[in-house]
Amino acid sequence: MIRVGIDIGGTGIKVGLVNESIQIIREGTVPTVIDIPFEEQVKRIADCVLSTVRSAGLTPDDIESVGIGIPGIASSETGEIIKCTNMGWKHVPFRETFRKFLDKPVFIENDANVAALAESVAGISAGTSSSVFITIGTGIGSGIIINGQIWKGAHGIGGELGHTILDLDGVPCTCGNHGCLERYCSATALIRMAREAVEKHPESAILSIAGGTVSNIEAKTVFDASKAGDPTAVEVYRRYISCLAQAVASVINLLDPEVIVLGGGVSKAGSYLLDPLVREIPQYVLFNDQPLPSVRIAVLGSEAGIIGASMLS
Repeated sequence: MIRVGIDIGGTGIKVGLVNESIQIIREGTVPTVIDIPFEEQVKRIADCVLSTVRSAGLTPDDIESVGIGIPGIASSETGEIIKCTNMGWKHVPFRETFRKFLDKPVFIENDANVAALAESVAGISAGTSSSVFITIGTGIGSGIIINGQIWKGAHGIGGELGHTILDLDGVPCTCGNHGCLERYCSATALIRMAREAVEKHPESAILSIAGGTVSNIEAKTVFDASKAGDPTAVEVYRRYISCLAQAVASVINLLDPEVIVLGGGVSKAGSYLLDPLVREIPQYVLFNDQPLPSVRIAVLGSEAGIIGASMLS
């Protein structure tokens, strides 16, 4: 038997067939289309699953279950997707509709929770009973695993680390609040800090690496300039690491997990991100004379969405 994992993305939807050894044996993709009726959207996804199954020499009878990771929230009880902005879905009966085209057990979960589950089952935090996954990209996503299970709160909306408040009078957030953690710890935040810095220091290597164009500055631009010893970049990066260390320390103070896993685009910096972060975290931890959780870089990458979704039950 196989499990199907579906990763809903803003530009594409990935389907994977996962065997009992938690290995992806076949993948399929379909472009994300939002300007068609909901039922047609679901049918396209189901058709992609069926074509992927056939291409692997299998039949629908070989499918044990279907799991879906979405950038939003859903009800595990009813199968309703409550909100998924990327697809234009709000209070839609996904499970019921999907089973019109493929009648198998269907499970739906937030994509950060799915990635957290994947890493805890088949990735860097495998073998632990508690872990927190933090994805550092355009925003900050997070997933909490306790006793090997996704923890999402009483109403399915827990684990939103990116929208905890770091500075009450801080930078406006897209959610409507001010000072949300993701406005200081995401790749977007690092880019904003760098663009603000080069306005005061146009001589910075940040700007020269970006070809003299502020809009070309990316997170990697800051990494490269900082590695080269540019004073402005070093200061921007130091500030960024400090914010991220406070965020990780808050997770430790609240949950004390065995492992904290960092994923997303910024985590590709590897030890250049991890080493200064680990050095700074203890100063913000309440009981820093006790053993602290290890902080590790995620290893599953783009496979996490498919693997984690396939493991939902």
